[in-house]
Amino acid sequence: MIGNDALTRLIRAEIPDAQVEIVDRTGTMDHFNLIVRSQAFSGKTLIEQHQLVYGALKGALKDGRVHAVELKTIVSENPSCPMS
Repeated sequence: MIGNDALTRLIRAEIPDAQVEIVDRTGTMDHFNLIVRSQAFSGKTLIEQHQLVYGALKGALKDGRVHAVELKTIVSENPSCPMS
């Protein structure tokens, strides 16, 4: 299990400007829907964007704190732009 704040910290450790929306899909704090918005995704393919996020979550996936992730990445054109 992992909390939303800890999950966000893991992502921001690799993608500092990331804006992260998290939904706990099952109430068990290990299956998540994630929306991650970042300028770091600019110029990258969708697979490369997802690899950045999964790389940030590698330890939590390996040790079982995160079991499943449904991921959506969005290229942020403006770092101060709020998520909608």
